[in-house]
Amino acid sequence: MQDLKRRPLFIYEMANNHMGDVEHGIRIVHELKAASEGFPFSFCVKLQYRDIDTCIHPAYKGHYDLKYVKRFSETRLSWDQYRQIKDAIVEAGFLSMCTPWDETSVGKIVEHGFDFMKIPSCYMTDWPLLEEIAKHDLAIVASTAGEPLEEIDRVVSFLRHRNKSLTIMHCVGEYPAPDDHLHLGQIALLRKRYPEIPIGYSTHERPDNFEAVRIALAMGAVMFEKHTGVPTEKYVLNAYSANPTQVRQWLQSAADTLSMIGDPLTRYPAPPGEQVALRDLARGAFVREAVSAGETIRSTNVFYAMPNVKGQLVAQDFSKYAEFVPCQEIPANGPIMRDQVNAVNTREAVYKIVQDVKALLRKSKVQVPGQCDLEISHHYGIERFREFGLTAITVVNRNYCKRLMVVLPGQKHPEQWHNQKDETYHVLYGDVTVELDGHETTRKANDIVTIPHGVKHSFWTKHGAVIEEVSSSYSSDDSFYTDPAITASRNRKTFVTYWLA
Repeated sequence: MQDLKRRPLFIYEMANNHMGDVEHGIRIVHELKAASEGFPFSFCVKLQYRDIDTCIHPAYKGHYDLKYVKRFSETRLSWDQYRQIKDAIVEAGFLSMCTPWDETSVGKIVEHGFDFMKIPSCYMTDWPLLEEIAKHDLAIVASTAGEPLEEIDRVVSFLRHRNKSLTIMHCVGEYPAPDDHLHLGQIALLRKRYPEIPIGYSTHERPDNFEAVRIALAMGAVMFEKHTGVPTEKYVLNAYSANPTQVRQWLQSAADTLSMIGDPLTRYPAPPGEQVALRDLARGAFVREAVSAGETIRSTNVFYAMPNVKGQLVAQDFSKYAEFVPCQEIPANGPIMRDQVNAVNTREAVYKIVQDVKALLRKSKVQVPGQCDLEISHHYGIERFREFGLTAITVVNRNYCKRLMVVLPGQKHPEQWHNQKDETYHVLYGDVTVELDGHETTRKANDIVTIPHGVKHSFWTKHGAVIEEVSSSYSSDDSFYTDPAITASRNRKTFVTYWLA
């Protein structure tokens, strides 16, 4: 089926409005064609097929005191006459749809080459008819008026298990339906209950109601059906069918609504006027104290204020993943200009680290509390993280501390020591080589390594490792590195929240 979200389908239900007159039926098709010109939709004309000889009991034929016996009998067409109107539908460039009211009609719909088979609300749970419909490979549209959800579930299951292309139509079976009976919120309910099935709206409101289609579109309906016809001196149009002028107003209301809704599948590009307005209101970035060329601009030395000037960095350019180094000195209270700084954004690098850490954790089958932040240590910058680095998850840090450390393949943690903290490493997965005060040992899963405070230590892995660290309380100012360049670095850690989902 076509992409209904981008190009909704509007269905003109002719029903019995052909009045049993082939020429009048073809006239309806032609006038609907003219009414549809210029609108960016797909269009379909729907007929209803009845084998009068079998669908009305012989004892009731001629009982014109019965509303539907009279209506159906007086508008009777032969199969050849039905076929003439169907051919006119195709010649006018419309898609074709038809409702069968009996098993014989199902076969005729297939024989006449319709694009869709329609199940009306009154027959939605007519299981003998559904069984016959399901034998054929036609896209199916089903209306739901009056059916409880449990019955709709059964029909959906029946058709989906037979791999049928299916659209469900919210419908109210009153002709015409009062505005307060339209229950358009059911569209949202059906979309939520059947997210994989397109949902439409079969409308029976008064013909001059052009608001319901707006609401239905906003609710997410993608297929729309309305009874249509052409009044003449000979034929009077019923109270729930729209004439061509009303059809065009209906379509215009839908087109205006879609213009306001925009593309529901992609984020809209902000028009130039909107971009300018938003940019003018952004807070400009300034340094509190002078910054020399080549000196990384610290976040604590940045403030944001209006107005910004053309070419200036604004608050939206800054995050924990953004780093800026000026090419020339910026004076105190001076603006940070885009063309005067070298920018490094580590977001993508951090995202890749997170994915690799998660992959190693999955491989190790080590369970990790999801509410804990991921601490990424990049001792010589994130660009060298794969060579020197570590990721840690602090599970608890009180008088005692438990952390999980993930070391990626080929990664090394540089030599360090603690003046207060005593540590015990329990290797949960992989291999790790540990160096304690110059003495090197290789450990594997389930080995334990104890590191008293004051002992210099480093470790690395060939294939990756997950280590449980149990220690006395952890403090960020109790880590000392043999290489003073690491201690001097102010941006050697990145913390990521909501990383495990």
